[in-house]
Amino acid sequence: MTGGWARDLVFYGRTGKFTFRMLAAVLVGQSVIVFFGALVARGLQVAEGGGAAAAYLVVGSALAVLCLVTAGLMRSPIGVTLGWLIQLTTFASAAVVPMMAIVGLIFGGLWVACMVQGVRIDRQQAAGSARPTGSAGGAAH
Repeated sequence: MTGGWARDLVFYGRTGKFTFRMLAAVLVGQSVIVFFGALVARGLQVAEGGGAAAAYLVVGSALAVLCLVTAGLMRSPIGVTLGWLIQLTTFASAAVVPMMAIVGLIFGGLWVACMVQGVRIDRQQAAGSARPTGSAGGAAH
């Protein structure tokens, strides 16, 4: 099925319970790495004698905090949109620290994979809970 996974991408709105948990986990992990990237950017500026060292640390730290805040907002419709913006911003930070392009690709790939698989799992769980169990207690054997 060509492009089947693309229909599972969500850019705005609520996601299922499993999906938002997976996406939040990606953002929490990403926050740690983004903060380390901010420390690297600051260190490079200090070593080069540049005056933007503090600005790089503040902006990178703010992005790391935004990752955590967005992880908490994943239940709301805006959480997914902010998550996509964080993925783009992380990749764009490669303009300051070139290795952040690899970080952006890794976490962007994790973001897409968790979204696609999470939507599929949520769909399967919804179909399973809608199906009658055949027993009065509903317990699986």
